[in-house]
Amino acid sequence: MMDIHKILKQLPHRYPFLLVDRVLELDKGKTIKALKNVTINEPFFEGHFPHRPVMPGVLMLEALAQAAALLAFDALNTSPDENTVYYFAGIDGARFKRPVEPGDQLILNVEMLRNKAGIFKFKASATVGTELACEAELTCAMRTIA
Repeated sequence: MMDIHKILKQLPHRYPFLLVDRVLELDKGKTIKALKNVTINEPFFEGHFPHRPVMPGVLMLEALAQAAALLAFDALNTSPDENTVYYFAGIDGARFKRPVEPGDQLILNVEMLRNKAGIFKFKASATVGTELACEAELTCAMRTIA
């Protein structure tokens, strides 16, 4: 549905902070399903943890937020520019259920609950196979900067 080249046009993030590799499904203004391939080459694994590499929970939430941004930009038929910022405004009910390790494929599922005045609320979850890795409600804000 959306390959890495289209994602790079929609998100300002770059290596090592771009955490969405592909969009698998996109239902305009409603849901997105994307994936992050987790490899041993991720820079955070060197220190988290050297003896047992585990993807940090905050980066799972960041991956979900990036997928949410793709959903929001698509819903608005827009692309970010140097005058637009899109950032976290809140994270509620975050739960981590399963460690994510090198070799896992993290499936990012995000549902848009509402959008009002540039404030977006999402229900988000990340899975590995059929197992829930993390879930949260994300609030994100899109703002124009001078």
